[in-house]
Amino acid sequence: MKGKRRCRMHGGTNPGAPTGNRNARKHGGYSAKAKAAARYVKEIARLVREVEC
Repeated sequence: MKGKRRCRMHGGTNPGAPTGNRNARKHGGYSAKAKAAARYVKEIARLVREVEC
């Protein structure tokens, strides 16, 4: 693109979304709450396996 440092179609190195930009999240699958819930479920499953053995 004339007068620009990056092509608007192909970009180049992109730093990504600004820090703290909640609109850039797609599904929240990696949020702190989701990670905590996954840890909780894994711990419950581990305890159940211990009791069954």
